[in-house]
Amino acid sequence: MLSIFQNHIQTNFNYLKEKKLLLAISGGIDSMVLLHLFHKLNYDIAVAHCNFSLRDTESDADEDFVRTTCEILKIPFYIQRFDTKQFASDYKLSIQLAARKLRYDWFSELLLEQKLDYVLTAHHLDDEIETFLIHLTRGTGLEGLTGIPAKNGNVIRPLLKFSRDEIESFAKENNIKWREDSSNASNKYLRNKLRHDVVPILKELNPSFMNSFQNTLDNLKQSQSLVDDASRIVYRKVVQDEENQKKINISELKQLENYEAYLFQWLKPLGFSAWEDIYNMVDAQSGKQVFSEEYSLLKDRNYLIVTTRNIDKQISYKIEKSDVEVNIPLKMSLCNIGYISNLNANCIFVDEDKISFPLTIRKWQGGDVFYPSGMQGKKKVSKYFKDEKFSLIDKQNQWLLCSNDEIVWIINHRADQRFLAKNNTKNILKIELKK
Repeated sequence: MLSIFQNHIQTNFNYLKEKKLLLAISGGIDSMVLLHLFHKLNYDIAVAHCNFSLRDTESDADEDFVRTTCEILKIPFYIQRFDTKQFASDYKLSIQLAARKLRYDWFSELLLEQKLDYVLTAHHLDDEIETFLIHLTRGTGLEGLTGIPAKNGNVIRPLLKFSRDEIESFAKENNIKWREDSSNASNKYLRNKLRHDVVPILKELNPSFMNSFQNTLDNLKQSQSLVDDASRIVYRKVVQDEENQKKINISELKQLENYEAYLFQWLKPLGFSAWEDIYNMVDAQSGKQVFSEEYSLLKDRNYLIVTTRNIDKQISYKIEKSDVEVNIPLKMSLCNIGYISNLNANCIFVDEDKISFPLTIRKWQGGDVFYPSGMQGKKKVSKYFKDEKFSLIDKQNQWLLCSNDEIVWIINHRADQRFLAKNNTKNILKIELKK
């Protein structure tokens, strides 16, 4: 394998010879083989090891193993400990996504601090198969079936052409030591279930499955390349790139037989995902909008216009006790009345003694909860939106009226029962949304 690997690097990554490389080493068999190969070939390498603190003493033992190995081989190494569970909780991420973000953010920092050129990871052919199957089971486009990229910016994955069996055979033949990760034996995660239960059956059905899969990936990548080429050519004809926006000419777009596929290619990299809403915009009235995390897409007469969003979710507007009318961000009136009347969706009657001024109007945030009128107990605002079939646009545009950051009213939809006035309430405040 060493000579095959050397030829593979010289053919596909010949630029690495003169570079300073950071190897991501977990201590597992794949990464230890990666370390052994580049050390044998006398590349300029350093090691980065992440201790995610997820397996108690086992994680610490992995750290000690990698440290000792690097000391023996006289290779510079960097070790970082993370409180992964706390990070995942703080940012509402899965453990896997949290670990990935922590890992790659730290790698990027190391490259800058230590003046290194590339990060090398030990992803291999079996990882590609598992990733392919994960995307396939969840639903994906062509791009999601093209596997893991061998190069993505400054991240290089030089073992992708080698199978787990080849890597294991090489490790045993060369007496390379490694650490077993006990979590790999569990079927708790989809990737492990595919690895243990599905891939072995595919290999049993076709003894040449690994080669066949590699050929399939190559074909899919070539097809994706054709799609990318076509997308760029059509983009130049249909889209006007201006300083602060992109304007998609709807008339030109609709002449394309598969214009939805082009919209997908152009807008997916910008984080858009509400595809049904986007495709419907082509024939919608002007003013319809769809949002991604960083961009907005607006239907404006003959164009779909992409602009950067400058919306701060934390922005809020105050309503003072002396205010009888507000105009930003919504037109609303406030007045004291003697009794409750004319109940409708665009106004609420609250007990003024239960609220605290200044009131605020803001957008909803992850973790928001309220106590819906007419129901028992509390409910997440996100769950309310889902149950009420709010579209992505509806959710992005929805305003909340709050007292001390507790929700008083999902404006024009549902009040919080904790603040509602009753027939015997002494100080009734009517808050009305004006059309």
